[in-house]
Amino acid sequence: MLSRRRFISNTAIGATGIIGSLYAGPGMAFPSSSPSADDPLHDVSSDLLALWGKTLLSMQVKDSSSPHYGTLIYPAENQVHGRSADTIFPFMYLAAHTGNHAYVDASVLLYQWMERTVSQDDGSWFNEPKPGSWKGTTVFTTIALAETLLHYDQLLDTGFKQQIRDRLHKSGDYICNNFSVTYGNINYPVSATYALTLLDELLSVPRYSQKAKALADDALKYFTKNNHLLSGEGGPINTPSPKGCYSVDLGYNVEESLPALVQYAMHTKNEELLEVVCTSMKSHLQFMLPDGGWDNSWGTRNYKWTYWGSRTSDGCQPAYALLAHKDPAFYKAALQNTRLMQQNTHNGILYGGPHEYDHGLTPCLHHTFTHAKALATILEKKYTVPAKKPEKILLPRESAEPITFIEDIQTTLVATDSLRATVTVYDRNYKDFKAGHASGGALTMLWHKKMGVLLCASMNEYQLWEADNMQPDKYHAMPLTPRLEVTYNGVTYTNIQDLNATMHCEKEGNNVVVYTKSVLKDKNQQLPDGVEIAADITYIFSDHGLQIKYQCTKNHLPTKFVLPLISSSNEKMKMINDYSCQVTKPGGKVIITAKSPPRFDIMEYKRIFNYVPGLEAIPFEISGPEGEIHLMTI
Repeated sequence: MLSRRRFISNTAIGATGIIGSLYAGPGMAFPSSSPSADDPLHDVSSDLLALWGKTLLSMQVKDSSSPHYGTLIYPAENQVHGRSADTIFPFMYLAAHTGNHAYVDASVLLYQWMERTVSQDDGSWFNEPKPGSWKGTTVFTTIALAETLLHYDQLLDTGFKQQIRDRLHKSGDYICNNFSVTYGNINYPVSATYALTLLDELLSVPRYSQKAKALADDALKYFTKNNHLLSGEGGPINTPSPKGCYSVDLGYNVEESLPALVQYAMHTKNEELLEVVCTSMKSHLQFMLPDGGWDNSWGTRNYKWTYWGSRTSDGCQPAYALLAHKDPAFYKAALQNTRLMQQNTHNGILYGGPHEYDHGLTPCLHHTFTHAKALATILEKKYTVPAKKPEKILLPRESAEPITFIEDIQTTLVATDSLRATVTVYDRNYKDFKAGHASGGALTMLWHKKMGVLLCASMNEYQLWEADNMQPDKYHAMPLTPRLEVTYNGVTYTNIQDLNATMHCEKEGNNVVVYTKSVLKDKNQQLPDGVEIAADITYIFSDHGLQIKYQCTKNHLPTKFVLPLISSSNEKMKMINDYSCQVTKPGGKVIITAKSPPRFDIMEYKRIFNYVPGLEAIPFEISGPEGEIHLMTI
């Protein structure tokens, strides 16, 4: 590695601006701007990356006799993550901008650990340090190492740089020879467009750029025709569902695929592709809540949704910040989401959702080191700061129409003066995964402008679909999605499983009304004892709350409506009478009133917690096949 004296000299040069210009190679089109008092995104990103970096550095295994020597392990979690070497890029950013040589030393150790542990003879890297692990994540490690050499080569020893270059030849060949648009989910081939373009610039291998262009051309076919959402997160990739839907996941799109396509298009000066991606980003931005949370309550891969984003992807910042010159709302999106991640950071670690820390759970380290890459990317590459102050820039969901129907995912967005809501009948599962995201006319999001999330969907059944990248739920928490359900012979049947459900919406005076029709089903779309129990659920949204009216076919099975109210364990709750309960939140109060007394779950005043999307809730249950529930906000 580099001598400390030479390192200090080079970082001093970098501080004058040369480091920032190192990446201005052929085709670069990133806007240039300097940090200023008028750029809160730079300030929060710098502070957060510095905190994360310091914490990650402290977690590196320094015992040379340990088999884990060089990797990052959070002691409370005690898990080895195969992709921890992706931290090399943010570590080298911090080395260049702080002059702290420890980040260079840490990067060298991480690289050596990766080569000993997850590197494969075919040029790939395993996602996890175990035989048969997924190799597609090779593309993300490739990007991290290529960015490191393109930005910070002067901070590394010549021999070490050559090691990385030689290794990148192997990973480039692996990606070039094995990736197609149907290689895994769409995020992998789309990310390969940027990875291969970087490698051609770094290593001068023209076939890499040629393959990148072919993948980018293929990817254009997977933007949905009506709403321009990127599909392909699941399969079969080219076959529509009965309702004409394809596999779309918000988290992976905004945190991995769109950032890669933005950087590829800007790098190659492909203005046509950039316009397509920009249009898609605006469509995806409809699902950002005003506090910066991503409403992925409906996404095919929402088993990794954690409110601020997705657990193992990189972050939305490289897409939205780097295109802020196209739309000032993009800047605000990057800012609000970064602020939200800062609020979800405790003791230097990014927690998996707003209430994971309150619930006393241990976070996964993966969230921190992947999202550190996103912040390092925008801090290094620069972006345009809008002339307007962020508080004067409106996100789409801050100024939304009362009813917005997103046809390609069969989902309706509702807006009143104080509420934002999502109702879905999206009928596309992730591959053959059952009991994933909610459907069936489910109310998957209810958000209040002063109190935040009030109702929110989880997975219909929490399952470790990607066990290495999800956290086990030792409490077996109940789903958070509001629902009608019956249980028969130990199997639960509910409206939120019905993929054939329908809905329609109307504006009635100052209210928005969503009517849904469904049938109670299990995760295999089966009926209880072959009996069809039809359900009508109506949601009436007003400026002051929500009214839910429901009824289902009379049957001999005990029926109940389950309403988990999102509430942190720090919030006070009290019964007003046998029919009403009040919860006091930082921004106001919520009063729930039912025709029959709501029954608390057996946990009573303790909160349940669900990792998707990292929220606590009070589970109300109202017995009977029909009823009416009022949720009033004051």
